[in-house]
Amino acid sequence: MTSQDPAQQLPSHATPEEELAIAAPGPFARALDTDIWHSFKSSPVTVVAATITVLFFLGAAFAPLVSPYNPFDPASLELMDGFTSPMEAGFSGNVYWLGTDDQGRDIFSAILYGSRISLLVGFASVIFAMVLGVSLGLLAGYVGGWVDGLIMRVADIFLSFPTILIALLVGGVARAVVPRQFHDSLAIYVLIFAIGISSWVQYARTVRGSTLVEKNKEYVQAAKVIGIHPLTIMARHVLPNVTGPVLVIATIGLALAIITEATLSFLGIGAPPTRPSLGTLIRIGNAFLFSGEWWITLFPGLALLTLALSVNLLGDWLRDALNPKLR
Repeated sequence: MTSQDPAQQLPSHATPEEELAIAAPGPFARALDTDIWHSFKSSPVTVVAATITVLFFLGAAFAPLVSPYNPFDPASLELMDGFTSPMEAGFSGNVYWLGTDDQGRDIFSAILYGSRISLLVGFASVIFAMVLGVSLGLLAGYVGGWVDGLIMRVADIFLSFPTILIALLVGGVARAVVPRQFHDSLAIYVLIFAIGISSWVQYARTVRGSTLVEKNKEYVQAAKVIGIHPLTIMARHVLPNVTGPVLVIATIGLALAIITEATLSFLGIGAPPTRPSLGTLIRIGNAFLFSGEWWITLFPGLALLTLALSVNLLGDWLRDALNPKLR
């Protein structure tokens, strides 16, 4: 039996638009036929990492619906249930899967709510660092001259200090400038700014190098000849061709931002106790670690480790998938 051409199977009364719609595959089918999708589904480690990451995102997004208790509602706390061991019933008769802390807060529910803060700070700081770094990198690479020199010298200054030290410095200065009554309400914004301002350099240096290559190509020179504004050239022509490495840095940077936020919160200058993140939960449990209440620190620490490792594995896969030399 001979195969029939798809175009001959179309009804004779079909319009040209209908013929094109029937013949052309949909966007979902095209997405499943890409090299990136084949690379993703052929890597079991990446699939597991993506599943864990999605579960964390869903758990954080729907924490009020998924968590059995609201750990940050003072009216719902039972102080007599404090220090309840995992899978045991407290004084009130409630069974807590992962135990409770000193205030009777359910650790499982606290992890879900704490993941919201960690992911919020991580995403917002990565977006802030990416926008700042990509903008400065495009400007430095395209304009060149003293602008390039100034931006790169500032980047070198930032590179000479560890990220956590810059974040600590920004957080300390913010606490000294902002009145004490606003510390808790502005703590999340200070965290986002501190982590973002300390991690923009990687984006800027990567985009600058790619821009130096792209600006000498024919399509950029043609855009200059026909009189397109430089900002338009950078935004519409150069930027889309330098986004590959930026996505990889952003994915890996998300895990680093989450760990940095947890470190700052553990040191006491991050998320406030009223809105604790995973790092704050670890700091709270650390005070009771040697008195036998190991679960208060262990389970938030495992959640942080699992989330950061999953995002890092996704970043490693994305780096290999977007590298044409490894295909």
